[in-house]
Amino acid sequence: MGRLTGKVAIITGAANGMGAAEAVLFAKEGAKVIATDIQESALQEVLDQIKETGGEGIVLTHDVTSEEGWQQVIAEAVKQYGKVDVLVNNAGVASPRTMEEMGMDEWNKVMNINLNGCVLGMKAVIPEMKKAGGGSLINISSIGGIVGMAGSSPYTAAKGALRALSKSAAVEYGKDHIRVNSVHPGIIETPMTKDSFKDAEPYYRTFTQLPYFGLPEDVAYGVLFLASDESRFMTGAELVIDGGWTAL
Repeated sequence: MGRLTGKVAIITGAANGMGAAEAVLFAKEGAKVIATDIQESALQEVLDQIKETGGEGIVLTHDVTSEEGWQQVIAEAVKQYGKVDVLVNNAGVASPRTMEEMGMDEWNKVMNINLNGCVLGMKAVIPEMKKAGGGSLINISSIGGIVGMAGSSPYTAAKGALRALSKSAAVEYGKDHIRVNSVHPGIIETPMTKDSFKDAEPYYRTFTQLPYFGLPEDVAYGVLFLASDESRFMTGAELVIDGGWTAL
C-alpha cells in the first residue's frame, strides 16, 4: 500500500478491462485518479469501486481523439488536484481485418484512437509535468507492436508506432525528469478480446507459454511499477506482459 501516495494519475480507457483495473489499483496505492472514457455509466461503476476501497478520484467523459477534450481533462485534473504526475494512455480499439478487407475509414479510426489519441495526451500533459518537476508517461501498446499479427494491420501499425514514439519521447524529455515507457500486453481477458476468444482460443494457446491467459490485474501491476518511483531509472523501455508469447 502507498506506492503512489501523493501522485495524481490520469488513466484513459478506464471504464473496463485493463484501464479499470489500473484505476482501482492506483487508488488503492494512494494516487488521486482521474479516470476517463466515453462510457459514462461504466466509469461511474469504476468510481464506486475506488470509493469502496477508500480511494480518491473523479471520472470524466472523454474522447481521446479530441484535442479540446484533452485540454479539458488536464485542466480539470489540475483544478481538482493541483498537478499531474502520471498519464496512462490506455484507450484503444481492435480491428480484426486483413489488408484486403480493411477500408481507409477503419484504418483512420484505429490510428486516431490508438496512436493520435496518445500523441494528443502526451502533448497536453507534458507542460504540466514540467511544472511538477517530472512525471511518468505510460503508453499501453501491445505485443502487436513488437511482432506481426495476422488480420490486424491497422492495430499493429498503430501499436508499433506507439512503441517507437515512446522511445523518442523518452530521449526528448528525460532532461525534464519525465519518463516515457511502453507496456506490451499479450492475450488479456478483457471485454475487447472476449469475442475473439470464442473462435481463436486454440490458436492463442499455441503462443501463450503459461497454461492460462492474462487478467487485467496482471497488466495493472506492471503499470503500477512504471508509475511509481520504484522505476525511477527506467525510461524508453518496453515492459512485455505476454505469458511468453514473444519468447518463441
